[in-house]
Amino acid sequence: KKEEIVEVVSQKVEEFDDVALVAEYFQKETGIITYERQYSILQNKVAFFCRQNGISSFVKLLDELDRNINLKQELIDTLTTNETFFYREFKQIESLVELVKKSDFDVSILCAPSSTGEEPYSIAIALLEAGVSSKKFSIVGIDINADAIKKAKIATYGERNIRNLSQSILNKYFTKDGNKYIINESVKSLVSFRIENIFDNSFKNLGKFDFVFSRNMLIYFDKETKLKAKEILESMRKTDEHGVFFGHADLY
Repeated sequence: KKEEIVEVVSQKVEEFDDVALVAEYFQKETGIITYERQYSILQNKVAFFCRQNGISSFVKLLDELDRNINLKQELIDTLTTNETFFYREFKQIESLVELVKKSDFDVSILCAPSSTGEEPYSIAIALLEAGVSSKKFSIVGIDINADAIKKAKIATYGERNIRNLSQSILNKYFTKDGNKYIINESVKSLVSFRIENIFDNSFKNLGKFDFVFSRNMLIYFDKETKLKAKEILESMRKTDEHGVFFGHADLY
């Protein structure tokens, strides 16, 4: 008589209900606040992230994040967005160009955040277009998102990203490849990129800068964190002669 072997498969019970725990952790690590009205979006994103990594609950995720720095970076990359384009809010870049032109010294510029590179490359191009020698300035771009930094270093952009640029600038500083635009090495070499969190103590190791650009980052923080970030960024200046360039909506 043939015996039937019954295989019992125990299903993994998923507990993806209390996303507030993840929101709290994410704010503590990055400063970015998630409002309750955004919880459903956050819940879907983080639950999908957990399933991809074989994690069955938000509690287990938080436990893993404390032990696995790579997983932590992957989650940050998943939850931080990087929508930007060249020459955004260009009047501020023009103001910076005028200040650099008046300077008697070589200047260093910090761009925090730099996202996928459009802003620091915009500054470099604007300075070159204004006749500023490439030897007179250096630019450091930082972002908390490792994937964004990787894309910034590759420096390849779609038509949406370059929509504010004239054809003459595109011809001068980009190489076209199909529907993609690749920054020329003459501009790429003027910007260095690093993965950094402004709230980490290691951020201060970057040193001091003549000018600091920080646009459209503070909008993601609550009032207390905005003030803390503002203080940190202001402390990165060599002198207080010039204010930090913030986005128009950042401090309200």
